[in-house]
Amino acid sequence: MASPLSGIFTPNITPLDKQGRVDEDMLCSYVDWLIEKGVDGLYPNGSTGEFTRFTAEERRRIVKVLADHVKGRVPILAGAAEANVQETINACNAYGDMGVAAVAIVAPFYYKLSPEAVYQYFKEIADAARVPVTLYNIPLFASPIDVQTVTRLALDCPRIVGIKDSSGDLPNMMRMMAAIRPHRPDFCFLTGWEAALAPMLIAGCDGGTNATSGIVPELTGAIYRAVRDGQWQHAIQLQYQLIPLFDAMISCAEFPEGFRRGVKVRGWDMGRSRQPLSPSQMQAAEAAQQIIAKQLSGMPQVDLHGMALSRDKIATLSQDAALIDRIVQQIMSELKK
Repeated sequence: MASPLSGIFTPNITPLDKQGRVDEDMLCSYVDWLIEKGVDGLYPNGSTGEFTRFTAEERRRIVKVLADHVKGRVPILAGAAEANVQETINACNAYGDMGVAAVAIVAPFYYKLSPEAVYQYFKEIADAARVPVTLYNIPLFASPIDVQTVTRLALDCPRIVGIKDSSGDLPNMMRMMAAIRPHRPDFCFLTGWEAALAPMLIAGCDGGTNATSGIVPELTGAIYRAVRDGQWQHAIQLQYQLIPLFDAMISCAEFPEGFRRGVKVRGWDMGRSRQPLSPSQMQAAEAAQQIIAKQLSGMPQVDLHGMALSRDKIATLSQDAALIDRIVQQIMSELKK
């Protein structure tokens, strides 16, 4: 890969028709909208895409449809996690043949493994894969990948080109960057926890893979660009707009139902998830959708008809400047240590 993955990659929701099948036409239309809104890349078969709820054949079909439709307009980081090492290697190479920029491999799930076992798992995959590999650390659902293990893998496996970290642990991310970048300046760091998106980017992350970018690509993209351009106070202002929206969606019913509801507010009916919901959960999801709609309607940087508003209107956000300064200075202080 010529350059590290950077910017905001959208872990896109997988639309389903009334029969519960992948709606390929809507998937293509939806990613066209995301690209028009400025996302820097796509991340199919991620947690938000509910990869465990599809068959291996369906997962490959999803990536194939996207790769053929996108035609290189943005890079694709394809989730390639399967149930065991050999199936994961097969998926990696299949996606590489489809032309993806890289694959993301979640740490082993179900079994709680030691750091040494996690290292061996990834090393075997990386040694056999014909496509750049990114690690995916999501302790909520899988064995954690600690700093020492990430560092070992980065130094021992040139095929491993980065990590997506969804822990939200800023000090841990900074330790990884400090340990790896002097030896692997090409190694990319992506945050998957939007509650810390701006601080992670200010600390030095290359970008993010954020579920909310599938609902408000204008907002997550604006945060990334503000940090890239050195407008850190502006990025923190926007971050405070993102947090309540993220909280409303992440806490709704069963993940990622809240994000399906959020994108519905933006005009994309993705159908029902394959995870059944009880009547009470459906009521809660409907209530959450109303909350999400209200929050979106109050965001000055998001027009629900699809147009990004002017920077002048964004600049009118009333935030505590002193608080923002303290946050930025604290992050910079940590970086200097």
